[in-house]
Amino acid sequence: MRSLIALAALPAIAAVPAMAAEVQIPVTNPVVELTVMETVLADPDYATVGAGVTVRASTVSEALKQNAAQMRKVVDKLKSVGVAAKDIQTSNFNLNPQYQYRNDGQAPTFLGYEASNQVTVKLRNMDRIGETLDALANAGATNFFGPNFGLEKDEPAKAAGRKSAFNRAQAQATDYARMAGYTGLRLLEISETYAVSQPMPQSGAIVVTAAKAEDATPIEPGQVGTGVTVTVKFEMTR
Repeated sequence: MRSLIALAALPAIAAVPAMAAEVQIPVTNPVVELTVMETVLADPDYATVGAGVTVRASTVSEALKQNAAQMRKVVDKLKSVGVAAKDIQTSNFNLNPQYQYRNDGQAPTFLGYEASNQVTVKLRNMDRIGETLDALANAGATNFFGPNFGLEKDEPAKAAGRKSAFNRAQAQATDYARMAGYTGLRLLEISETYAVSQPMPQSGAIVVTAAKAEDATPIEPGQVGTGVTVTVKFEMTR
């Protein structure tokens, strides 16, 4: 009795309506299915950092006023060094009363209100990341997080990973076919998933101080990985 294998939709026919009939390919020989992941390293083309301002004042209105004025300077500085408005996004805002708690059973002492505002920024000029962080510190930023590096133009890396993953899968399938006494393969199905290069969740603070460009905070981008996972099914043939 013949078994049936579903042919995966290829990118060239990805626009076929979701209700289209699934293509069936009859097979008469054993089928081998392999999943291979390949990670390609490449130089990142952007970095994300978090920059913010935290202030404390005796009243809510004063805390908000001071924070807004200082944060406005930070955002203006970002724009003045060439960061586009679309690459600046508010990621956190907090306003909380602050108390000093005692261990002697006495009531806590009210210290004021603390206002915190933070933006997440995508920096595309990889040569000026440290200089930009220093400029933000000089403009009044008090909190920094990151940087996290990513690859936006990742098609070349994905193409290299795709080719390598498929070649590995085909070579492994060929080995299985030979061990089973078959001489060839017929491709039945191929599918792909990949990990998009993007910033990791922010964690850990960095501390910078204002400096001249030649003494800017050193930032080393290293490389980032783009992962491609290919799943293939081959029918063994004679």
